[in-house]
Amino acid sequence: MSPSRAAVLVLATLTLVPACGNGSGSEPPPAAPGERVGSTSARVTAPAPAEDLAAAVAGNGALALDLYRVLSLEAEENLFFSPQSIAFALSMTYPGAAGETAAAFERTLHVSIPEPDYHRAMNDLDRQLRSRGAGAKAADGQPFRLRLVNQLFAQRGFAFEPPFLDVLAQEYGADVRLLDFASAPEPSRGAINGWVAQETEDRILDLLPQGTITTDTRAVLVNAIYFNAAWAKPFDPALTRDREFTLLDGSRVAVPTMSSADLAARAAQVDGVEVVELPYDGGELSMLLLVPPSGALAALEQALTPERLAEYVAALRAEHLALTLPRFEVRSSLALKPPLAALGLEVAFSELADLSRMSSQADLLVSDVVHQAFVKVNEAGTEAAAATAVIIGVTSMPTIRPVAIDRPFLFVVRDDATGALVFVGRVTRP
Repeated sequence: MSPSRAAVLVLATLTLVPACGNGSGSEPPPAAPGERVGSTSARVTAPAPAEDLAAAVAGNGALALDLYRVLSLEAEENLFFSPQSIAFALSMTYPGAAGETAAAFERTLHVSIPEPDYHRAMNDLDRQLRSRGAGAKAADGQPFRLRLVNQLFAQRGFAFEPPFLDVLAQEYGADVRLLDFASAPEPSRGAINGWVAQETEDRILDLLPQGTITTDTRAVLVNAIYFNAAWAKPFDPALTRDREFTLLDGSRVAVPTMSSADLAARAAQVDGVEVVELPYDGGELSMLLLVPPSGALAALEQALTPERLAEYVAALRAEHLALTLPRFEVRSSLALKPPLAALGLEVAFSELADLSRMSSQADLLVSDVVHQAFVKVNEAGTEAAAATAVIIGVTSMPTIRPVAIDRPFLFVVRDDATGALVFVGRVTRP
């Protein structure tokens, strides 16, 4: 594929994936963002076999920790992202790939089952996650929200392969919204960013930076996730006060810190790592805190594998804790092309890319993958949002164990039933 012929596919992690290709002739005027076309197939609602769902969740978890290990080496301080959003964005791109490019997606996503079974399992995972929180409360006092949305934004008049559109519709619930990237790239970028902002309750405002959408763009695949949940047992704001937190360099700062004198929770100590699980209202999702000894954060990060994480979860036991936890808010904006290339997806970003199952009208490649994520943790609960654009007691008198989270730590928001890692992050400076 020569540079002059190369068409570009941009992937975004909201999940948002813009694709681009060469157009010919005059382009039609911009279409309204609400104008929809695409497959007429209905979304499949039947569950996937349990073993296929487990395989997809395991693959997503492996991708999550692969990315975390790479991103943590580059992040100066705090880090937060949604591996589940990234997995959905990449998975929607995967059915458009062929040959070595498809194999690269399979390696990066850790696909271990036949492709149709994988997409059906991802469909079931999406369905299960969206079902969480019935009757539960959010941190803002409104009903619990775990919202996931998939969407394909496409160049008006550009032809996509019907089987590709069928997979998006049947397994990801994604239809096609028409825009005119070729004649109006900036208004198109604004329309997509506006859609993302709406789906994430204005927590992700500018997913696609200026310049990511060009006249060569032909499609943007987008996944958006919004999460808002109250703790099962909220912290008392009256007990929050400034406490010392030790930074990576050993210095200390005073930060607003929540506390609970007698919190019934599952916890463990594994090889010096404090592991604490904080459930959300409704009992279907939880935050898992991993607090290594002082100075050992990097060692924990690089040793964290799906098997190791499973060991931490298996070690959890009911305890009574005198817990202190800083309030924190983290916003990350990540360029995922370099880490994904390092993890095996490099061919998709090159002129050797084969996305012929997506469209035969032009040669396509993935020009970028961008991701934004936001999390706010306070006494009431957790609010989190992410977007990806390819261009997650004792009946006797208890012993109360003090756990002071006063040093850098990792945290994971997990779906308890499937084990899906919805969000992953670290806090080094609250």
